[in-house]
Amino acid sequence: MSGSHSRRPVAIRSVQLPELAVRSQQAPIDLGPPPIRSLPPLAAPSVRGWRSERLCCPVRSVDFQGPAVEPAAEQPVHSRPCALPPERTGKGGGHVAITPPADLLNWRDRLFFSLLPPVDLWLQHRKVRLPHKPFPYQHAGIAFLVPRRAALLADEMGLGKTMQAIVSIRLAMAIGLVRTVLLVCPKPLVPNWVREFGIWAPDLPVVVVEGSGARRRSIWQLRDAPVRIANYELLIRDIQYIEQAGTSFDLVVLDEAQRIKNPSSRTAQAVRRLRRQRSWALTGTPVENRPDDLVSIFEFLHPGLVKPGVAPAQLRAITEPYILRRVKEQVLDDIPEKIVRETHLDLSPAQRRSYVQAEKEGVLRLNRMGAALRIQNVFELVLRLKQICNFDPTTGESCKLEQLRQDLEEVAASNRKAIVFSQWVRTLQRLRDELAEFRPVEFHGGLSASQRQKNLVRFRDGNHTVLLISYGAGSVGLNLQFAQYAFLFDRWWNPAVEDQAINRVHRIGQKHRVIVTQYVVKGTVEERIAQILAEKRHLMAKVVPLSSDQPIGSQWTEEELLRLFDLPVPRADRRAA
Repeated sequence: MSGSHSRRPVAIRSVQLPELAVRSQQAPIDLGPPPIRSLPPLAAPSVRGWRSERLCCPVRSVDFQGPAVEPAAEQPVHSRPCALPPERTGKGGGHVAITPPADLLNWRDRLFFSLLPPVDLWLQHRKVRLPHKPFPYQHAGIAFLVPRRAALLADEMGLGKTMQAIVSIRLAMAIGLVRTVLLVCPKPLVPNWVREFGIWAPDLPVVVVEGSGARRRSIWQLRDAPVRIANYELLIRDIQYIEQAGTSFDLVVLDEAQRIKNPSSRTAQAVRRLRRQRSWALTGTPVENRPDDLVSIFEFLHPGLVKPGVAPAQLRAITEPYILRRVKEQVLDDIPEKIVRETHLDLSPAQRRSYVQAEKEGVLRLNRMGAALRIQNVFELVLRLKQICNFDPTTGESCKLEQLRQDLEEVAASNRKAIVFSQWVRTLQRLRDELAEFRPVEFHGGLSASQRQKNLVRFRDGNHTVLLISYGAGSVGLNLQFAQYAFLFDRWWNPAVEDQAINRVHRIGQKHRVIVTQYVVKGTVEERIAQILAEKRHLMAKVVPLSSDQPIGSQWTEEELLRLFDLPVPRADRRAA
């Protein structure tokens, strides 16, 4: 995740403490006067950590796992673009107030939030210094997060969820709602979060949980560290340390919260064991595979609120008060448009012969397997056919390559840059050789992290027309707004992954219209897959407040896979692929 503006990174110093390093600024905290005159301000932190003699209001002790509030009705989050209520987009023309959530029943708490100044005025007139003025919709996102014990910020990728979360944490500390925060994110994003805290909250000391087991134990035992950052894999290993130390948090924030979509995974179990008072989650894809993905996230946010297997319409009604999702078209007037188009292609003669033979032999083999048929057998055939759609295994002919070469000639002629996505490294390597005239640069898991970064700089600053990138390497943690074209050479199983990849190009900072081209080969398994995904998008749009054309992931059941080849379901049990 990244912030919403192009910013020069702020240097973050490391202050050496016993057995650990705290990344922070030594300047005293300056959060300005308290929002309510009768409340005392925060004290400045000591060099050894965060020490607050008195907070603006008492922080309740944490004696349970997760918030224990009852579901309550609230203004619904509309799903159509530009149909959100003004208080959720910041476009109403007035100030953005921090409104108590409907499930906050204590009248003193409701009065407290009602007396807070509007977020925009708070950030404008008080001494909460920010390097850039937030967009109005970001004010609305901050106003949404601050008062909530359970909140899911599900903005489309590229709208600045990182910044909104950091500023919300900063304000929540200023008014005494929280004193200790744990932020959990994927390991590659830890440096990015440290950098963003240095930009948007330089007065908050940040401790990264890392190092040897003894070092990490000492970090978990800290009682006065305001912000700790840990990656998911490390949290799984250290959850026992945390419990043995009796450590609890006023707020736990999960970045890329789709990582806990499987409720039985070790990751999901670990985060649910964290003792906390407030739970926030950040993800641009709250439903990657199936509605139960959202149920699993809410088992962290609000344990017991929803049950697995709930109907999509009911799931949406239950979770809407806790979700804020905006897409670029709803909140940004100046972001260039994104055009998504499908280019339908015919296989070359050689490809057609190979495809027909492979499909005929594959389907015959699957039929002969009878009750021994397994999902993996169907997957193998699908992948084989998709590879033939890319390149003929015998002659190397490719209808997609010929079309891509024509498209890139137009891109090069206009002095623009393009990204080409594929799920296979071997395909990218073949494209590298075939498209040498466009000086392609590679970015995929077959390269080291340092080489990937060097290649990215080369593509951005050099005379290179095309970046060849894998979905796995390019769907998380990249800003590619210096390109204007994206080509999906082959399609991923999950449209949410495709959407993440595309949004690396179409995001804040993009100055030009973005054109996305999806190659689909007619009369093949690619066309059938696209049809099934379109059907499932319609179902998933009923679950989360989204535009109906917003691509969401879909989990492939055995029945759906077999439907690709008109095969019967041989067993009663239907396992998800």
